[in-house]
Amino acid sequence: MLEYEKFSGISRDSERIRTAVPGLDPSAPYYSRLSARSALYTEFHLLLNGQDSALSSPEYRSLVIQDNCLARPSVSARRKLWEEIKARYRLDSNDPLFAAFWQEWLRCKSEAERGLTAYILFALNDRLVTDLGTEWLFPLLRRAPAEIRVPDVLAFIQRAEFSHPEVRSWSRETRHAVSQKYTASIRDFGLAKGSIRKTTVRPALYGAPVRLLIRGLRLAGVASLDLVRAPAFRLLGFETGEIIDALGELNRLGGLRFRMQGDVIELDIREAA
Repeated sequence: MLEYEKFSGISRDSERIRTAVPGLDPSAPYYSRLSARSALYTEFHLLLNGQDSALSSPEYRSLVIQDNCLARPSVSARRKLWEEIKARYRLDSNDPLFAAFWQEWLRCKSEAERGLTAYILFALNDRLVTDLGTEWLFPLLRRAPAEIRVPDVLAFIQRAEFSHPEVRSWSRETRHAVSQKYTASIRDFGLAKGSIRKTTVRPALYGAPVRLLIRGLRLAGVASLDLVRAPAFRLLGFETGEIIDALGELNRLGGLRFRMQGDVIELDIREAA
């Protein structure tokens, strides 16, 4: 059944219980977790391979540490890897954002779609990644292929001191490491190519990453009328004025059900029966 929402007075969206989505929370701090390692997308993908259902956090932890499914030589290395991959992707079937990701991961039809879907989860769980994606990377995606330069990412982080004072405590080495790992990460997700000289790749329109972004916005309590013009869609290279057209195209392709008339939106992203 479609969700019919008319936006006069309090909408049903605003009454929903909100789930923590750091990438969509303006008050969320910046973390320097990328200073140690990149997004660990390859390891994340390997951890999910062959799974028929999402697992609890203890079960994923056991796969990494006890079963050594990611092939690390020591227990200490496995524990460190688990802490880092859990911090990036939440990895818990009881977590609403990860559960939403899992539903879309299963619906992916290609590796490119999986990469973008994982990127959306990664960004929604990290305010710095979201801001870099919507403010710094976005115009480069629009101009693809455009060169990605570590010094430009570093400059973005340095300017962030004014709005995110926690950055002031980061050392020069930490800032540079975060900048390097970020550019490597977006390449791993398929948003750039190249090793020494990286250039952006304009993302194609896929259902799973768009639906996950919608799920994340809803978990954060964003009403549907605001959702269809949310800046977060810049993560996938969409201008605000293109969001409705993109949803309409996915409706045509069967990726979701969408219709908008005036202040009434019909939007269903669930699996068709």
